[in-house]
Amino acid sequence: MQLIDWLGYAAALLTTASFLPQAWHTFTTRDVSGISLGMYSAFTAGIACWLAYGWLLGAWPIVIANTITLALAAAILFMKLRFR
Repeated sequence: MQLIDWLGYAAALLTTASFLPQAWHTFTTRDVSGISLGMYSAFTAGIACWLAYGWLLGAWPIVIANTITLALAAAILFMKLRFR
């Protein structure tokens, strides 16, 4: 594995891990009052685009990180729509 691959995996780990506290808080409290529907809609769509981009490039750090983040973001977006 090359240095550039390690850099990609490190970036993927850090950005995905940084999202986990917000997701955990939202799942446990079901408090979505502080979440912007517009922002989360755009964010979720953006993550889906990054996932497609990574898939087309065959860039596994991008694919793995964005698959996890997309699942979490979509779940939070669903909760925002359901519990608002």
